[in-house]
Amino acid sequence: MYCVGLGVLLLVLKLAALGPVGGWPWWLVLAPFGLAVAWWGWADASGYTKRRAMQAMDAKREARRRQQMEKLGTGAPKRRR
Repeated sequence: MYCVGLGVLLLVLKLAALGPVGGWPWWLVLAPFGLAVAWWGWADASGYTKRRAMQAMDAKREARRRQQMEKLGTGAPKRRR
């Protein structure tokens, strides 16, 4: 997502011809969009995106479980040593 934001910023600066970005070649201005596509392709192919989604889901489930345990008055389970 950072690459897309950077790409939009550079694109706006290039179109407005502001600062040194106005003189840069187009391939350099559009490069962050290519990097974003490459990142998303790698993240999907490697399973990174799915793992992150599963971790977020597990964290939400654990927080919901702890909240329900507190509402029941049992508190957090104690760990044995």
